[in-house]
Amino acid sequence: MRDYYEILGVARDTDEAGLKSAYRKLAMEHHPDRNGGCEEAAARFKEINEAFQVLSDKQKRAAYDRFGHAGVNGGAGPGQAGFADVHDIFNEVFGDVFGEMFGRQQQRRPSGPTRGADLRHDFEITLEQAYAGAEVELKVMASLTCDDCSGSGCAPGAQPTTCSACQGLGRVRASQGFFTVERTCPRCGGAGRMILDPCKSCRGAGQVRRERTLEVRIPAGVDDGARIRLAGEGDSGMRGGPRGDLYIFLSVKPHELFERDGLDLLCSAPVPMAVAALGGVIEVPCLLGGENCDGECKIEVKVPEGAQTGRTVRVKGRGMPSLRSRERGDLVVELFVETPTKLTARQKELMREFAGLCGEQQHPRNAAFFSKAKRFWDSVTGAEARN
Repeated sequence: MRDYYEILGVARDTDEAGLKSAYRKLAMEHHPDRNGGCEEAAARFKEINEAFQVLSDKQKRAAYDRFGHAGVNGGAGPGQAGFADVHDIFNEVFGDVFGEMFGRQQQRRPSGPTRGADLRHDFEITLEQAYAGAEVELKVMASLTCDDCSGSGCAPGAQPTTCSACQGLGRVRASQGFFTVERTCPRCGGAGRMILDPCKSCRGAGQVRRERTLEVRIPAGVDDGARIRLAGEGDSGMRGGPRGDLYIFLSVKPHELFERDGLDLLCSAPVPMAVAALGGVIEVPCLLGGENCDGECKIEVKVPEGAQTGRTVRVKGRGMPSLRSRERGDLVVELFVETPTKLTARQKELMREFAGLCGEQQHPRNAAFFSKAKRFWDSVTGAEARN
C-alpha cells in the first residue's frame, strides 16, 4: 500500500493549500473522462482521491501520521473511496473553477421577467435638419405585447401549465460520466411552463411584430454617425419584463453646396475678375435656422482687393451649432476668380489695352514664376552645352 504523501507527490509538512494544488493537478491529469475510460487512469484517480480525502482532514491526517494506514482503515478501504465522498471533494476543490458543473445543488427558480431586445434604426437627414434641428416621423418595426392575450400567449380563458420536464424550473440536469451538467430545458425553452392552448393572434409567443410610428426630435448640431437613444421604445419584454430601448443612428445626406468640417461649413463661390481685382461684395448662400439667422438664405461676403483663386473668407457664427454648448462654427467661403468669356470686340480691345498697361507689380506671381522658370531653363541649357 503506497504512502499517501507519495501518491500526491508532496512533503509530510505540506500545508492545506499545497495539498489542494497537488490534488487538483493530479486529478485533472488522471480523470477517466480525460483518458478515454482507461482502467489504469481510473485506478490512479481513485488512489489520488483516497489520499487527498485522508490528508485534507485534520483528524484523519493526524491519525495517519501516527499509525499509518492502520489509523484510517476504519473508513473506506484502499482504493474504495465512496462516490459521495469523491463528489464532495470535487465540489470543494474545483467549485471555484467549474461552479455548478460538478453538480452543486442549488434551488432554481422558474425563468422570470425578461427585458425586451434593443432595436436599431438607421435614418438619413438633410444638412438643413442637422443645422436647425427638426421633428421627424419614423416608422419602426418592433415586437409588441399581444393585445388579445395580454402577453400570456394563451387563448382567452386558458392558462399556461407547468413544464413536466423541468417541473417549472426552466433547467434540467443530465449526468455525463462523473459530471452532472445543467442546461436549459429543451421542452419549454427555459420558460418553466407550457402553453397547450395558444393565442391565435400571436400563436403562443405573447408578442406580435407590428409597425409603430414615432415622433422624434433631432437636436440642432448633430453630425453624421450620431446616435439617439429612446428609452423603452424597443421590443416588449417577456413575462412582464421591461421594454428594450430604440437606438436611432443618423446619417447626414451630402449637400450640393456645403461641406461640413467640424462646426465649420465650407462653400466655394465664383468671383468676377473685376471684383477680384478691385475688391467688392458678392452674395453667397447660407443655411437657414439658428439665432444668428436673419431669415434670408444668402449673405454678403466682402472680397478683398486683388483676391486670388483659392483664397478663403471666413464669416463668423454662420456655421454649425454645437450640441453641447452655445458655440457656433463659421462659414468658410473659398473664392474662385472667374475669367470672362464671349467678349465683344470692344471688350477685347479694352482688355488688350489693360494688359499693355499692366506690369510686374500687377502680376507678382507671374513674375516670380517666370524667374524660377528662367533659372530652370538656364540650368538645362548649361547641362546640354557641357554634353
